[in-house]
Amino acid sequence: MQATSTLAQAEAPPAVKSRSFKRAFADVREAWDHRELWGHLGWQDIKQRYRRSVIGPLWITISMGTTALALGLLYSVLLDAELPAFLPYITAGFIIWNFILGCVVEGTDVFIANEGLIKHLPAPITVHVMRMVWRQVLFLAHNLVIYLIVMVIFFGTLSEPYRMTTGGTEQPGISWTILLAIPGFVLLAVNAVWVSLLFGVISTRFRDIPPVVNSFINLVFFMTPIVWDADILTKVTKSGGDSQWRVLIAELNPVYHFVEVVRAPLLGHYVDWHHWAVVGGFTVVGWLAALVILRNYRARVSYWV
Repeated sequence: MQATSTLAQAEAPPAVKSRSFKRAFADVREAWDHRELWGHLGWQDIKQRYRRSVIGPLWITISMGTTALALGLLYSVLLDAELPAFLPYITAGFIIWNFILGCVVEGTDVFIANEGLIKHLPAPITVHVMRMVWRQVLFLAHNLVIYLIVMVIFFGTLSEPYRMTTGGTEQPGISWTILLAIPGFVLLAVNAVWVSLLFGVISTRFRDIPPVVNSFINLVFFMTPIVWDADILTKVTKSGGDSQWRVLIAELNPVYHFVEVVRAPLLGHYVDWHHWAVVGGFTVVGWLAALVILRNYRARVSYWV
């Protein structure tokens, strides 16, 4: 009898801990293996949103184009900027910002909005994050139509050295460095996943987080060089004071660096490598934090929603 009990214990599978980095890595890996699932669901989200619309997802493009044109005309006058150089700057900035905004805002609600699927679909929770990020990628792809139109109109200005504002930095113009926007966007999307995971799990547990993020994100927009050029911060005031400290307003804002790794190549600006270093650092630290959250709380999400 004792030998049988010993044999049964020997054949029993080892206990699997739900809180382990192995399970956290497995959740992300299995989500990638289910890419056909979240890819299809993300595409269906867009079709469902514009189901009975005449022009469908083109409303995304029209809305982006109208906003970029209006703000470009306004701020080019306020900042004494050259419209042929400043309008592409605002257009590219808004396209990238809308992607970041969508991932952050919808990321806080990603698990709450998918309560039914989480409770009834046996899939990794990262699948829902991948679905949301993929949907934002499709929105960005629609908005890139506006960027292409603007580039065709102002290509003569952007294809040679130019300045956006009087006394501003002279930019080299569009060249082969435009290809750097591809790895820049890949890094942006990779970071969007961990940001959504992190905020999604925390917001599922503490429902006060989404309204706080929605309020704070508006402040981040005005502190990020989207509708204004960072060169403004380096100009000396009329009183002769040193304004170099103002650069910290932009440099301490991580969103600025994420925008620049994509926008600078698209516009033919100087590609400052310290932006890539900052983005790389946030990628490593952010994913470590997201894996810790997955390790400790992934199994509780279904109970919190």
